[in-house]
Amino acid sequence: MSVTHGMSVAGVEGTGYALKDLESRARDVKTPSANEYYEDTESHGTEELVETKLSFLNRIAASLSAETKGIEPITDDEKTDDSILNAASMWFSANMVLPAYAIGALGPLVFGLNFGQSVLVIIFFNLIGLVSVAFFSVFGAELGLRQMVLSRYLVGNVAARIFSLINFIACIGWGIVNTVASSQVLNMVNPGHQCPLWAGCIVIIGATVIVTFFGYNVIHSYEKWAWVPNFAVFLVIIARLARSGKFVLGEWTSGPTTAGNVLSFGSTVYGFAAGWTTYAADYTVYMPRKANKYKIFFSLVAGLASPLYFTMILGAAVAMTAVGDPTWRAYYDDNSIGGLTFAILVPNSLHGFGQFCCVLLSLSTIANNVPNMYTIALSVQATWEPFAKVPRVVWTLLGNAAALAISIPACYYFSTFMNYFMDSIGYYLAIYISIACSEHFIYRRSFSAYNVDDWNNWDRLPIGIAGTVALIVGAFGVALGMCQTYWVGEIGRLIGEYGGDIGFELGLSWAFIVYNIARPLELKYVGR
Repeated sequence: MSVTHGMSVAGVEGTGYALKDLESRARDVKTPSANEYYEDTESHGTEELVETKLSFLNRIAASLSAETKGIEPITDDEKTDDSILNAASMWFSANMVLPAYAIGALGPLVFGLNFGQSVLVIIFFNLIGLVSVAFFSVFGAELGLRQMVLSRYLVGNVAARIFSLINFIACIGWGIVNTVASSQVLNMVNPGHQCPLWAGCIVIIGATVIVTFFGYNVIHSYEKWAWVPNFAVFLVIIARLARSGKFVLGEWTSGPTTAGNVLSFGSTVYGFAAGWTTYAADYTVYMPRKANKYKIFFSLVAGLASPLYFTMILGAAVAMTAVGDPTWRAYYDDNSIGGLTFAILVPNSLHGFGQFCCVLLSLSTIANNVPNMYTIALSVQATWEPFAKVPRVVWTLLGNAAALAISIPACYYFSTFMNYFMDSIGYYLAIYISIACSEHFIYRRSFSAYNVDDWNNWDRLPIGIAGTVALIVGAFGVALGMCQTYWVGEIGRLIGEYGGDIGFELGLSWAFIVYNIARPLELKYVGR
């Protein structure tokens, strides 16, 4: 979303953060890292037991050259990734995938927009969504803090842990939705000898485990090239689409109902683009502090915008062919965007090679799942201190196992429910961005206001009263403004015949207002 600005609070910053910084230096408090907790001589009972049973897993991971670092800050000596290309390609591959392509198809097929209207929505709402991802990626290089640990400074310690819990659920949920969609595509290939849905889930999750187990370096190496086969398949789709002659621009419409449909489609697009915000810093923490922050920001903008625009606009174009072709529309109604793509590539088209392209496209989801399943471990560790004692690789494996365990029955029984659920949970991103940008631009204003040594010190971090209140009030705004199949808010229903989704706009604005009323009071009476 666009970076939120507001009135500055002079004096508060001076009496709050400047004084805190002086006090911190005077006390010379040393906060132990997560690894040092294991060696604390005052630890007893459960803590020692956890270390005894689980520390060997870190040693095994290290012997396999896997990343063993958890949520503790990355030191300057450990910041060895100076590749701007790594930072940009990470999100380029993660968005050159089937799920992004499927989002674009919703404009014509679900919201009744023509191709031009869909393109305009895709361009505008993607831009305001991806800016926050690029912005918070800069924090990773500067501070060496994971996004959910950084959140303790931005939304307060208590509120950050609430967001960590929500982020954990979101990582699992999106992993399930993506895996189910890909399994359904695999299931269509080779009629008569189809890959079972459960087997498709195992293939997708299994490949995700292999990449995420090894951590930061392997993830970046994989994402640097994962886009290539996906892009090739999309080019094949463009060629077949052009030869079919079925593409139509559609009729331009206007009025309240169209406005409502634009807002609803825009909310979906925004949620997908902004969805990486609560992951952003995780993938730049190993970049040197001296790295050019403008290069990081603008390379991330390019790395996000290019695949999002390409895949979503292509999805909208593919959807327009189904609008005027009953046969292709039937494929979509039966198997969503995977069915429509199958119709374009296989019957009366490329046959066996088309099926091969469908397999490659289904496997593209791995690139989208990898960030989910890496960040899930960091989100769990950031939620509660005892969880940080469990090695990252354990949480990564458990997160993938949970996604697999839910994905298989979801394929058969509740895939639609999972889509509805994830559409709803995405609204929290706007609230998070609103609060975090307020804290940085209004109250901290520069990176020097963040004392990294305080990352796990309850006595030095902001408590999070203002952040928690803003989250709750923002959630009420979302409920009133959202427009989903299962819930239309009192304000959202007023826009056009079918309502218009302004849930993220209301959540963002209400959270912004409440936070900037409560935060000065929190600083005045609590002092942090």
